[in-house]
Amino acid sequence: MKRLHRMILGVYVGPLVVTFIIVLFLFSMQWLWKWVDDLMGKGLPWDVLTKLIAFATSAFVPAVLPLAVLLSSIMTMGGLGERSELTPMRSAGLGLFKILAPLLVFVLGLAAFSFYFSNNVLPVANLKFQSLLWDVTRAKPALNLRPGVFYGGVDGFSIRVGDKDDATGALRDVLIYDHRKPFQGNKTVMRAEKGTMGRSTDGHFLVLVLENGRIYDEKTDGPSNRKPGAPLLRGRFQREEIRLDLSGMGMKRTDEELFKDHYKMLTLGQLQYAGDSLRKRLAVRMDEQGQRMRGSLQVLRDSTGNGPGAVPAGGHPAMANAFAASVYPAAIEMARSSINELDQMGMERKDRAEQIAKFDVEWHRKLMLAFACVVFFFIGAPLGAIVRKGGMGLPAVIAIIFFLVFHILSYSTEQMVKAGTLGAWPGMWISTMVLLPIGIFITWKAATDSPLFDRDAYARTWQRLRSIIPFRHAHPPAVQ
Repeated sequence: MKRLHRMILGVYVGPLVVTFIIVLFLFSMQWLWKWVDDLMGKGLPWDVLTKLIAFATSAFVPAVLPLAVLLSSIMTMGGLGERSELTPMRSAGLGLFKILAPLLVFVLGLAAFSFYFSNNVLPVANLKFQSLLWDVTRAKPALNLRPGVFYGGVDGFSIRVGDKDDATGALRDVLIYDHRKPFQGNKTVMRAEKGTMGRSTDGHFLVLVLENGRIYDEKTDGPSNRKPGAPLLRGRFQREEIRLDLSGMGMKRTDEELFKDHYKMLTLGQLQYAGDSLRKRLAVRMDEQGQRMRGSLQVLRDSTGNGPGAVPAGGHPAMANAFAASVYPAAIEMARSSINELDQMGMERKDRAEQIAKFDVEWHRKLMLAFACVVFFFIGAPLGAIVRKGGMGLPAVIAIIFFLVFHILSYSTEQMVKAGTLGAWPGMWISTMVLLPIGIFITWKAATDSPLFDRDAYARTWQRLRSIIPFRHAHPPAVQ
């Protein structure tokens, strides 16, 4: 490798790593703000939160790489042009493609890495992320008794304390409602002046030691209010120990095998196999539905005229009227049921088609995002050589504009593919196909040193057009 190539790669890798980390961090923060309400207040250990964020962040790597390639390419080539380092290279006889050759090889390696990550690493990360997120979002909030607020996180009990000492676990003015029996309401009440709170040695029980309290228990059947004459038990105690089961409050791990058939957890070959299987099932189901509909639309089963609903030949008009009066309602009811069945068939076929479309979208996404890295390189590198501006100012603005166009087109066409209005090919590739001609045009302009952003060049072109095309004035001069 030439020294010049090593220098260009060294200049390129730094901005690539920095922009990749920044953009990946922004995407991760966006995800965290979305799920923060489901994660807070559940007492999750740090290792679980770290794994969850790491798995969620890994899902953004293939989508972040194209933007990082675009921004770093503009910054690198723009910085070389701003420091007047491109001029001696071009003066020495190096064309644009020779200068970009090491960067192109490096970006092709990044595209291969993006595909490998999407096809081999990301399915495993998505499997672990979805199973962990399922368990975290369904875990109950952590035990947190706040003074003056009823806490119902413990199954079968509602607890309120007047005051609590977090250091010693001492409680004041403890009020407990027992709701363990169905439709019990607030019929069993326990109140104590003070007490202490702690966990058992295995951590599965909350131990409340209450002192100097009273207990009220109303013996009635059903959820109705207290009836006259119903027994009411009252009692006092000096010390009472209550053990509350906390086993349902911890996070329980779900078997990952339940999520392995999801389309985001499959590789390219598995997606192809699953999509073909779903198409075959849909074809078989459509054939079964067609046969059933053809059978249900045969109003007169016996075409020979000897069936139970056939009109006797040469019958009396009264018999024909009676026949019509019995057949017409049956035919109308059969038509209505057929229409309802057709609606259900249409909904079922739509759901199956959407499911197949999701597998096709994921199959094409793995390839499209890898190819997008190359497309964004051929936009960013030549554009940086033309604008000759480094840093995070103008390059960041240009990169964000192109990435927004790419993201909006990708999201819109993906929704159209899932809705069935557009096929996965070319639907998932429209965003890159739109940007590919732009990249070719910018690369050609940069290779030929065309003044793409030179206002004087456009002014000279406009003057030549004005000289070629005569313009008629609305008010010609009076003096000829």
